Amino acid sequence: MWSSERFRRFVYQFALLLLIAAVAGYAVSNLVHNLQSRSITIGFSYLQHEAGFDISEKLIAYEPAHSYGRAFVVGLLNTLYVSACAIVVASLLGLAIGIARLSPNWLLRQLAGGYVETVRNVPLILQLLMWYGMLTELLPPVGEAWRLGFTYLSQRGLTMPWPEAHAGWSAALLGVVAAVVVSLLWSRRAQAVQVRTGKRLPVAWPSLVAFVLLPSIAWAALGAPTGFSRPELAGFDFEGGRTVSPEFITLFVGLSVYTAAFIAEIVRGGIQSVPKGQIDASEALGLSRAQRLRLVVLPQALRVIIPPLTSQYLNLTKNSSLAVAIGYPDLVSVSTTTLNQTGQAIEAIGLMMAVYLLISLAISGLMNWYNYRVRLVER
Repeated sequence: MWSSERFRRFVYQFALLLLIAAVAGYAVSNLVHNLQSRSITIGFSYLQHEAGFDISEKLIAYEPAHSYGRAFVVGLLNTLYVSACAIVVASLLGLAIGIARLSPNWLLRQLAGGYVETVRNVPLILQLLMWYGMLTELLPPVGEAWRLGFTYLSQRGLTMPWPEAHAGWSAALLGVVAAVVVSLLWSRRAQAVQVRTGKRLPVAWPSLVAFVLLPSIAWAALGAPTGFSRPELAGFDFEGGRTVSPEFITLFVGLSVYTAAFIAEIVRGGIQSVPKGQIDASEALGLSRAQRLRLVVLPQALRVIIPPLTSQYLNLTKNSSLAVAIGYPDLVSVSTTTLNQTGQAIEAIGLMMAVYLLISLAISGLMNWYNYRVRLVER
């Protein structure tokens, strides 16, 4: 039997699995023994206990009397929120700068290149500290806040009017989500019709109508609320409205600017991967430079851009954990506070690792699905 290569491969792999299992078993046994010797219990029951600490920024209701589990969810939502906002802005900014890197205008090309080489060669943590220092030092105190209408900018952040709580606003938000779904479905139908008949259906203005009409109908159907909470200076802080903190602005700007530099190089490489014959053919058809870029170059470059772009989205999401350096209450910050109060280090760190793993797998899966949709199909 040993003369069989298939049998030998099976034996080697089985032996490797036994070795891995033995090492893992020893590590777990040693961990349990050390914890028991220090009278440290293992489990996630602490998530039901009262947290006892406040969180400065939250997307859902939270008070110190709530549990550690709810505090963990608040930190997770803060991480997802700032990461999603930064991904959108970094993508748009990176696309613009990547195109500018190939511009025939010498000055624009050099400025874009200088931005890329400067930003991507300075550690992100230093950039976050720089942005945070600029916001806290250059902005005026609350009593001398810069005012633009009913909006104020101060060391406390950006304070602006905000809709008062009402079901109509929630319905309008759902209308926006419905408009996104309708736009995607209509775009797919337009592509199918073009492939089948050669006729190109309009996409831009029907999508615009959906984004205006659906939220308006939902908003009007549930009472058409118009009430806004306007901020007013009361003592040393503002009352009413909604405040976007300097910590959120710093993290959002830092992640967007830093990641955009890498995305710009990915876009530049993707555009340069398109064969020159494609560009010459589009010029021969009389397309303008903007039309060539939108209709010929970018659709083909997208197949090269998406795989490395996925890595940048993953990096941005994981880099959001640097929020702890500037005091933004993200997942790591809240979990660290929980760890310090409860001593459940293994559970807290394990939860953080599991959550970041799930987020990364979700982003990777979504981007892989999109990459599959735009792939070249061989005939």
